[in-house]
This record gives sequence, C-alpha cells and structure tokens, in this order.
Amino acid sequence: MEYFTLARVLHVLAVVLWIGGVAMVTTVIIPAVKRMSSKEEQIETFERLEGRFSLQAKITTLITAITGFYMLHVLNGWQRLLDLRYWWLHAMILVWLLFTIVLFVLEPFFLHKIFRKYAYKDPEKAFRIMHRAHWVLLLLSLVTIFGAVAGSHGWYLF
Repeated sequence: MEYFTLARVLHVLAVVLWIGGVAMVTTVIIPAVKRMSSKEEQIETFERLEGRFSLQAKITTLITAITGFYMLHVLNGWQRLLDLRYWWLHAMILVWLLFTIVLFVLEPFFLHKIFRKYAYKDPEKAFRIMHRAHWVLLLLSLVTIFGAVAGSHGWYLF
C-alpha cells in the first residue's frame, strides 16, 4: 500500500474518532449529565467520561497532525496555504491547534481545576459555559470537515 494512501486513511479515521467523540460529548453526554440530580454526581460522572475520551482525543489529534502534515509535505502543498480557495486547510490547522492547546495545555494545567471550582459553586452555570464551548468547537469542526471534503473534490467556495 502506498504511504500517502495509508496516511489519508489514518487521517480520516482519526478525524472521525476525534470529532465524532466531540459530537457525542456535546450532544449526548453533557445534556445527560446536566439532568442529573446532584452536583457531585454531575461533576464525578462528567469528569470520568470526559477523562476517558481525553486519551482518545489526544491520540487522534496526534495522528491527525502527523498524517496531515505528512500529506502536505508529500503533495508539496504548502503553497496552497497562500490560496484562498484552500481556506479549509487553514481551518484544519486552526481546529487542530485549538484542540491541541486545550487537550495538552489548558485542560491538564488549568481547565480541570477551574471547572471543578466553579462546578461546585454553580454547577448549572459551569456546565452551561462548558456546553457552549463544546458547541463552538463542534460547529467549527463540522464547517471545517464540510469545507475539506468539498474543497478536496474541487468544490471551492471562493
């Protein structure tokens, strides 16, 4: 099998697992946790589930980065970053960068502690803010996927 094809397959699988997981957390897990009766149960359940997904997200974002940059290198596609028709490449890098910063820096060093602190004070507000942040990241990811699939098949918006 050609390495480029393998990279593309791994890239797509990683994105499906990563963004699919974000969709699951955003549309199913957070709404279910918000309906739990006690704040202790809400916080404990969310942290347990999100913690398990965090490892998957970290691994899949790394695979996405390695395969994505490899494909850009093989295609000598760096000049595409200067062409507005390939806006989705910028969006891919931006989404990856945002998630990487959240997963590897903000969450382990800051967000976990901040969330716990505010969730015990006002769980409804803490979960509402976190849910909105997840929706923003999910919608940005879905627009990026739409643009990448359309753009890679010659359907340019610009």
